[in-house]
Amino acid sequence: MTTIRAIVTDIEGTTSSISFVKDVLFPYARKRLPAYVETHGDKPEVQHWLHEAAKEAGIVEASRQEIIELLLSWIDEDRKSTALKALQGMIWKDGYEDGDYRAHIYPEVSARLHAWRGEGLHLYVYSSGSVPSQRLFFGYSEAGDLTPMFAGYFDTETGPKRERASYERIAAAIDEQPGHILFLSDIVEELDAAQAAGFQTAWLVRPPQALPEQPRHPVYRDFDAITP
Repeated sequence: MTTIRAIVTDIEGTTSSISFVKDVLFPYARKRLPAYVETHGDKPEVQHWLHEAAKEAGIVEASRQEIIELLLSWIDEDRKSTALKALQGMIWKDGYEDGDYRAHIYPEVSARLHAWRGEGLHLYVYSSGSVPSQRLFFGYSEAGDLTPMFAGYFDTETGPKRERASYERIAAAIDEQPGHILFLSDIVEELDAAQAAGFQTAWLVRPPQALPEQPRHPVYRDFDAITP
């Protein structure tokens, strides 16, 4: 195996449970989004992302209420919209800072991240959540502030996670040969795209999920099983 110099990790289902995002973060943002847009809609950053959401939907003119309803529908369908993710991140920031929740982290992840950093590996995050929300996630985790572990963050502004070009952009951005980068994810289509870009891959299949019979990627039950 080629020497690993950098690790890029997904969040949901990889470092953290999908249920935390689905059952805590999404409902929190959905409940507060209408009031947040009404009370913060005049702020330039919020205006920018509301405009981007309208543009993404092909809407030339829309009332604020119509945009709110659009965003709520996108939350319900888990749309990977950069505009939606940015707005959700702003709402989640208030929740983290108010102590309404802490981000779930699987038990072994913190120690393994520290160990990899101690071995000189450069660590990065690539998630569909916005970069600010990623920083909040790891900054307010159950394991404490893990942001010092990471050298950089990537979101859908880099590109869709199931497209090869996105991983090529990440490799260029961190100035590393793709073959020296290990990508961790629980989604096989993301791993396929990373592999097509030349990355090494690690498929996290955490219990109680059944192990795949003919996996296309190396399979691991947790981070402790990964030896880059």
